[in-house]
Amino acid sequence: MGKELLLEIGTEEIPAAFLPLAMRDMTEMIRKEFAALLIRHGEIKAMATPRRLCLSLSDVAEKQAEQVIEKLGPAKRVAFDAQGQPTPAAIGFAKSQGVDVASLETMATEKGEYLACRKKISGKETKDLLPQIIPALITALPFRKSMRWADFELRFARPVHWLLTVYGGEIVPFTWENITSGNLSYGHRFLSPLSFAANSLEEYLARTREHFVVVDPEERRRVILAQAEETAQSLGGKAFYTPALLDEVTYLVEYPTVIHGSFDTAYLALPKEVLITSMIRHQKYFPVTDREGALLPYFLTISNTRPRDPEVVRKGNEKVIRARLSDARFFFEEDRKVPLETRLEDLRGMMFHTLLGTTYEKVGRFRTLAGEIAELVNPALKDRLFRVATLAKADLSTQMVGEFPELQGVMGREYALLAGEEPEVAAGIFEHYLPTGAGGALPETEAGALASIADKLDSITGFFAVNLIPTGAADPYALRRQALGIINIILAKKYCLPLDILIDKSLLVLSEKLKRPAAEVKADVLAFFKSRYENQLIAQGLPYDAVEAVLTMPATDLVQAQGKIEALAAIKEHADFEPLAIAFKRVGNIIKDFSAGCVVADLFVTEAEKSLHSAYLEAAQKAGIFIKEGDYPSALREIARLRAPVDAFFEAVLVMAEDETIRFNRLSLLEAIANLFREIADFSKIVTRQ
Repeated sequence: MGKELLLEIGTEEIPAAFLPLAMRDMTEMIRKEFAALLIRHGEIKAMATPRRLCLSLSDVAEKQAEQVIEKLGPAKRVAFDAQGQPTPAAIGFAKSQGVDVASLETMATEKGEYLACRKKISGKETKDLLPQIIPALITALPFRKSMRWADFELRFARPVHWLLTVYGGEIVPFTWENITSGNLSYGHRFLSPLSFAANSLEEYLARTREHFVVVDPEERRRVILAQAEETAQSLGGKAFYTPALLDEVTYLVEYPTVIHGSFDTAYLALPKEVLITSMIRHQKYFPVTDREGALLPYFLTISNTRPRDPEVVRKGNEKVIRARLSDARFFFEEDRKVPLETRLEDLRGMMFHTLLGTTYEKVGRFRTLAGEIAELVNPALKDRLFRVATLAKADLSTQMVGEFPELQGVMGREYALLAGEEPEVAAGIFEHYLPTGAGGALPETEAGALASIADKLDSITGFFAVNLIPTGAADPYALRRQALGIINIILAKKYCLPLDILIDKSLLVLSEKLKRPAAEVKADVLAFFKSRYENQLIAQGLPYDAVEAVLTMPATDLVQAQGKIEALAAIKEHADFEPLAIAFKRVGNIIKDFSAGCVVADLFVTEAEKSLHSAYLEAAQKAGIFIKEGDYPSALREIARLRAPVDAFFEAVLVMAEDETIRFNRLSLLEAIANLFREIADFSKIVTRQ
């Protein structure tokens, strides 16, 4: 059994957003360092609070693993003379390795036998290595922003005040800048600021709790949720929170205590999203809702201390939230004085991008594009969609969105409803931003869905047109997310909207902004969509070869492509599929570079080719009907019936007959069969054992 290693870095308050990454980085860095040094260990556990980063490793070996190093020397034939005596080559090699010639071994290699030196290197004591490993780890720990303090050269997220480093119950001695390591930690800054000793993880966790510090963030998260739910229940409701809010408050406190407060019920007249955003974004408060999700006039705060008088804290929090909500009500009332349509003129002074013009211009472009898309999907929707697109960005000039940018679309919907717009128009204003992230909600209304497609496509095509294309991890305009949004809307709504046609229409609207040839932009945008779609399909678990087989063919209709891929993935599981794919590949190899003509039935000589032709005509007729209906599994089953006649054809018929007319006719038949396969996919991309 090894020994336990415990490290704590005590600091001034580190920003909450830094801590999860720091825990991850500490874990990976120590794992890699110990692996490189051949130090075996057990579980690694990283923990953090605003004032400390903690790392523990169980069962750390007391010394490095023994290494066996092999070094090849000269070939045996040149290492010894005819009498078997070592030559200068052997002597020199042995000397360079610090061993006698007699201890050298002979090793067989692909090039023959060579002399080799095999040396065992004993590992160093771990306790002797840790005084170098730990300071290097602390120094190398990356942060989004680091700082220097006093006149020290080293940097860290915030000034470091103490270092607890214990291995096997003993202090790991080292000095980092002006700080000497030890076994002392400190309690909560206000509730228990004195130091205490800890020589193991178990003792450390117990002593920190005694001193009002919950080091483990998972435990703090559970404490916060339990207290929040208990407090909310006492108020007749339940706590509302987002994952991001819960994460942030977890890393803002060392000793969480939930305190509730209230606000005037008059503020409940404001839109729910306004109240939630005011509480969560500015104050990190948990709103309280009833069982149906309606807001109650209460909130929960997560304090980092146990207040002597909770009433004082409550009143202070209520004063702050009252001011926030008062501001929000003022913005709301002022915004309502100006109709959304009147705000369109404000968008003329709002730059979307210097190369793509103002937001006013963008609204004009995607409104036109939305009308073109409506013609393809539902012409009766054009007037409503025109209204949605006209008002979609108008709330960007409101005071509320200026204060809370995340409420864009939300406020447009609320102001539209208050102004008497149709509910579908108001919903479309909000929904044209959807989805806002991976796996996010999609638009429910058709107007919202088509407006979303038009807005996102204008952005994607526009940025590609001015050569601002995502590269590597850089995607400053979130074009990948927007492409996936379009893909998922089309698939969810089962729209027949071929991407090539959509891109053509978008390029036409963008014609005055193009900085590159339209054909080049179209090709790049299509490839971009294909890449996003392909990655999504594979992430969903669909087989790569089935995805590639379908998307290699012209596949701009996403609904059709999805159906073909799913059908192909399903039939791939059948035992008869691989022979069918092999048969297609055989057909493909024979007709490579062949330009087919018409198949003439009277030119067939053998029964095998006549039978294949008849089977092809029947399969083509039936499969064609299924393909038109989008029933790709049935179409594949019909095509699969060609396997036996194709096999019989190759066994009985010489395709490359001497008679040129017969040869051409047979090749034309095979080409026709290959084209039938291609109605679904390029079967040559399917992975087979042959």
